[in-house]
Amino acid sequence: MDALLGTLAEPELAVVREVRPDRLAGLDEDELIDLHARVRRHRDKYVKQYRRRAAASIEDAGGRGKAHARNARARAKAELFETILAGVSRQLAVAAQASADALHAERLAEEQAPPTPPPPKVTRLAPQRPTSRPDSPDLRKRRASTRATNARRQARRDSA
Repeated sequence: MDALLGTLAEPELAVVREVRPDRLAGLDEDELIDLHARVRRHRDKYVKQYRRRAAASIEDAGGRGKAHARNARARAKAELFETILAGVSRQLAVAAQASADALHAERLAEEQAPPTPPPPKVTRLAPQRPTSRPDSPDLRKRRASTRATNARRQARRDSA
């Protein structure tokens, strides 16, 4: 395990240090989500490297069984981050369940609280002038005629 940790770069070592149980206990749900994303990114990186190198070395080695031993370090790193991801996922599930329980309890408390009285009704005054224009068949016809006249006038200007 120490040999494997010695092959990790500093960002990966920082993630490995951050997932120790004493540090995980102090993280809230949002911080766990961020950590989960970082661990998943590292796990995906090493799984991708392992698969690419394994696929490339099959032809050189003469078979998948012989190529298996050549890619041991990448496989070990992928397994390490897979194990770390599982632990962070468990911790995240616990934190998510705790926050869901707290939200549920809060909603139950709101339901059991006495209802608040509705706000007093405000009487509105009538407007001083009508808000809409009068609408009669004669006025509608006149407006349509004006619109058509203006449209013809604009068309003549546009074509000239």
